[in-house]
Amino acid sequence: MPCTVIQAGPCVVTQVKTTEKEGYAAIQLGYGEKREKLVTSAVKGHFKAANTTPKSKLVEFLGFEKELKTGDVVDVTLFAEGDLVDVSGVTKGKGFQGVVKRWGFGGVGSRTHGQHDRQRAPGSAGASSFPSRVWKGKKMAGRTGGENCKSQNLEVVKILADKHVILVKGAVPGPNGGYVIVEK
Repeated sequence: MPCTVIQAGPCVVTQVKTTEKEGYAAIQLGYGEKREKLVTSAVKGHFKAANTTPKSKLVEFLGFEKELKTGDVVDVTLFAEGDLVDVSGVTKGKGFQGVVKRWGFGGVGSRTHGQHDRQRAPGSAGASSFPSRVWKGKKMAGRTGGENCKSQNLEVVKILADKHVILVKGAVPGPNGGYVIVEK
């Protein structure tokens, strides 16, 4: 069974947002370590209030199930084997690509009948007198990847609580070692 291994924690509750103070209820979790010299004084104070070291990634979660306080630790025991989770992340960036790779165009066609270096070209781009421009959203060459993506309803196959690892059935967006957000 193809699985993706996700290092999920331990995460520290760095802030509890309330409707009275911030206008909405949320939990802010911090993950990973960051050197103290790379953090500004304001952010140092934020982590000091949570009684934790500086974290490299901060993410807010709305409608968290458990009642948590600042400084509490959230780990993989939040999930159970067989749960369905949504994993969101930023897809791998492919850089500037032509229309054949980006959109799956077939190219101009055969190499004969006077074609010269046109096999992977987009072809005609727009109309003539009306609208006298190229329509917005036209499929053209450009940057590919590097977009937010969410894989939904992935099954949790196994949980290794001592190593803070979740095994999820299938693929998740992003490169190896990239940050992802796992939600129930």
